Amino acid sequence: MKHYIILLLLGLFSLTIQSQENNEKKDTIETHTFLNEVIVIGKRDNKINNKKYAKPLANLDDFLEKSAKINMIKRGNYAWEPTLNNMISDRINVTIDGMQIFGACTDKMDPITSYVDISNLEKVAVYSGQHGAENGQTIGGSIDLKLDKNSFTNEFKKVVTGIDLGYESNSNTKVIGVEANYSSKNFYVNTDFINRNADNYVDGNNNEVLFSQYSKYNFSTIAGYKISNKEKLGVTFIFDKATDIGYPALAMDVSLAKATIASINYEYKNNNALFNYIDAKLYANSIKHVMDDTKRPNVSIHMDMPGWSDTYGFYVKSQLKKNKHRFSVNLNGHYNKSLAEMTMYPANSNEKLMFMLTWPDVRTLYNGLFISDNITLNNQTSIQLSTRLGYQNNKIASDFGLGSLQIFYPNLPPSKNRFLPSFSAQIINKTQLFTVTTSLGYGERAPSVSEGYGNYLYNSFDNFDYIGNPNLKNEKSLEFNSKIDFKNNDLTIGFENSLFYISDYIIGVINPDIKPMVIGADGVKVYSSLNNVLQFNSSLNLTYKFTKELTFDSTVTYNYGKEINGENLPLISPLTYNVNIDFTKNLFTSTFEVVGAGTQHNFSKNYGEDKTKSYTIFNIDAGYKFYINNDSFIIKSGVENIFNTYYSTYSDWQNIPRMGRNIFVNLSYILK
Repeated sequence: MKHYIILLLLGLFSLTIQSQENNEKKDTIETHTFLNEVIVIGKRDNKINNKKYAKPLANLDDFLEKSAKINMIKRGNYAWEPTLNNMISDRINVTIDGMQIFGACTDKMDPITSYVDISNLEKVAVYSGQHGAENGQTIGGSIDLKLDKNSFTNEFKKVVTGIDLGYESNSNTKVIGVEANYSSKNFYVNTDFINRNADNYVDGNNNEVLFSQYSKYNFSTIAGYKISNKEKLGVTFIFDKATDIGYPALAMDVSLAKATIASINYEYKNNNALFNYIDAKLYANSIKHVMDDTKRPNVSIHMDMPGWSDTYGFYVKSQLKKNKHRFSVNLNGHYNKSLAEMTMYPANSNEKLMFMLTWPDVRTLYNGLFISDNITLNNQTSIQLSTRLGYQNNKIASDFGLGSLQIFYPNLPPSKNRFLPSFSAQIINKTQLFTVTTSLGYGERAPSVSEGYGNYLYNSFDNFDYIGNPNLKNEKSLEFNSKIDFKNNDLTIGFENSLFYISDYIIGVINPDIKPMVIGADGVKVYSSLNNVLQFNSSLNLTYKFTKELTFDSTVTYNYGKEINGENLPLISPLTYNVNIDFTKNLFTSTFEVVGAGTQHNFSKNYGEDKTKSYTIFNIDAGYKFYINNDSFIIKSGVENIFNTYYSTYSDWQNIPRMGRNIFVNLSYILK
């Protein structure tokens, strides 16, 4: 079988090769400052330049998984949940262009990343720890999804249109996208539409993974108007809708996941002014998410579980330069309404329906101020100081929901205030060969809606119902980071370490006195606080340019997470590695990739984990770009999991297997 695969790869090389324009970016992941990673997605016309991303039309989850800092929790073939520094979404801050947006699913089946598409985005900015506190409170860091905004042109007018087509063999995935962009001296508008449809995929043992299908479309419009050479207005509108989404690792699927996102902003730039940059934005977003099990066989009690999340917010960002200081300020705030229901339908239609508010209409008001100062001491040394001060109020707006929680907390008031401080300090020292960076940070976060106010939230990972605890203390983290970068001619080495000492760590603890709601559940866990835990992450990256055409890049990461008493924390990645070999010759570029992980020995039995076996996966891609008059045509193709390996990772819910061998083809035609 492997001989046929090798012949197929050789044929693929000869049919599709990837071009690289002379003015392309140096790489698709560019490290700008310490602990920051930028995943460049780019405009369609430059997608062929993304050497590290085999599929230009991949979904956003595939792009994020290539990051050295991000891992993805997979419950199906759609809407993977990003983790950062091995910390789940409750401990990180995910925003869209600085806008706060919160999912409407109590089971985390709709992370924020599922409500945008790569057609909306220019890049993804990843910040580790308290360096990610600019847009909100965080422990593990932040992910900011930067929207792709066109620029004004000096020409009278410029119109660019395009069409994208994609196909993947394993899940019979079909992708079609269209765009139409207009720009002039004082106005621009970008419009994008993309549709994705996938059937069930097949694992490495050639078994169909049932309930892994999905259908989604996304529409976006981004426009800008130049008021003057120093001022401009911008508006954004995104509509994202997914239906018929299967989740093989869960007991329920999703019939609807819908988001409407809108904003208006004002920008001012004047390099000669004291405040040389101001960006003010008003935004609103609304999410509806509906879980149901009507398509599942042998369900004892059918349930409907809809959820709603509406957020209204603002921010005002500004920059100031004075002598050796460069100040950044972000005053921001948001108001969120989170409501989720569960209705149970007994098999006997004569019995009454059972109804529950799983999120009791929680209203969250947050206001915060972020200030940072970058101080340049000399040509070699700089210091960055930052702080965020936040105020948060949670209020239960539903009397029915308040009464439900008062069963467990009789004296529970409907409202609670929290004060949330954070700070960080960083020193960067550069020499001819080395850049050495050290950083210290402290941050606090409030419990999430589920952690604080959830009511019988079933977790299929450990088979327990979860109940929130509004009396939880703020979770606190003290972190230390270090990084050494070495660069000499064609060799680059980076060694990075992050240590998090977290107190009042929020996690579910078994309460034997409370009976579960879900039939077959092992019991009930109530969110509680562990005194202290330690998490450590370390990565080593090596890049060597053998010739102008041939580049070798490799990364190895190690992760550790335990309670102080020695118990393992859940969802801590084992040793992982990634190797890329890129070859470029004139118009020819190809990438061969090896991805793998060691055996997960340090798993957490208390939270439903078991031993995950080691694996190694091989991928290859190639492509070609050519011009028809001034228009461009791009073809890119490749094979993922070449040898059809059967495997699952530590973060695959219920050990659902990953996709087996997959052949893909992406086509793009850009008309200018």
